[in-house]
Amino acid sequence: MDTNGGFYITQIKQLQGRIFERLLVKYGLDISGGQGSILFILWKEDGLTISEISSRTSLAKNTVSIIIDGMVAKGIVTRTSNPRNRRQSIISLTDNAKNMKDTYDAVSKEMGLLFYDGFTPDEITVFESYLSRIRQTLTKKEQELKGGTDHDNSGN
Repeated sequence: MDTNGGFYITQIKQLQGRIFERLLVKYGLDISGGQGSILFILWKEDGLTISEISSRTSLAKNTVSIIIDGMVAKGIVTRTSNPRNRRQSIISLTDNAKNMKDTYDAVSKEMGLLFYDGFTPDEITVFESYLSRIRQTLTKKEQELKGGTDHDNSGN
């Protein structure tokens, strides 16, 4: 059976990324979609390591580190040494970032309404359960291919 799910997911990700970036500009937020993903995680729990952010966003550690560098330069987050492990950096929100949350939430809400335009609540629940299963399968496979270990030993 030929399937197109992966192709559709890729197209959806590209489209939603472009739309999301434009909405961020429209709402006056000077952040990228990648920075928004990291902020979303830090708004839930501030003071995380690069590894923790990487795990929660599914972004590679080196990608997270590069994005964090840009966020530090913009005064959105701070990077401090972990007193318990000097090889790790702790990423924390600045007041500037904390003040962006309500506006970011409005952008996210607009995206959510767009994503599910025309869907019933039951359709949304079923669709998201399928997406969750796909994500779990892919996460498991990624761990198998890595040999169950994290090959980046930087400790961030």
